[in-house]
Amino acid sequence: MTWVKKIISPLLGLAFMLLHFNAGAQNYLGKSIKMSIFSSTPVEDIRAVSLKGSAVLVAKTREIVAQVPIKSLEFDRKLMQEHFNENYMESDKYPLARFKGTLDPGVDFTKDGEYNVTVNGILSVHGVDKQRSITGKIIVKDGILQIQTTFKVVCADHKIKIPTLIITKVAEVIEVKVDGKLNQIK
Repeated sequence: MTWVKKIISPLLGLAFMLLHFNAGAQNYLGKSIKMSIFSSTPVEDIRAVSLKGSAVLVAKTREIVAQVPIKSLEFDRKLMQEHFNENYMESDKYPLARFKGTLDPGVDFTKDGEYNVTVNGILSVHGVDKQRSITGKIIVKDGILQIQTTFKVVCADHKIKIPTLIITKVAEVIEVKVDGKLNQIK
């Protein structure tokens, strides 16, 4: 029963947001946002990728919400993925990473172009909310938005504990990359 809540709750949240926003406004939705993480230490590099991120952007208010199911991150080695979900991220307890914020002004969603942006909001990871200012880029082409960003997450900021025995294998700061297309909702 709890797995149903973990899957349906985020989907209902996104659906509610879409219904809440004015149907006449420019709203954008991305369902297959790529999110990757990278940890580098002298001993080992760790990479994982998910293609199951989702995002909603409302042009009128410049609000954006993006989320990714933690368990959707796929590692090269399955054992590493298992440890990540069970020991560090506690994915059953904290199934999503989410960012909700407001885009700085200056993006014309009706005009093709490349825009450097800053989004101010709350990053929720591992049950801990942190105020963040994240820079990135929005590329507008033929009514489709492509969002791109790279930022760092400090594990300690989100109470993600790395055991002393493996501190040389897992970085205390993780690089996160997000890249995906959002289509206008008609």
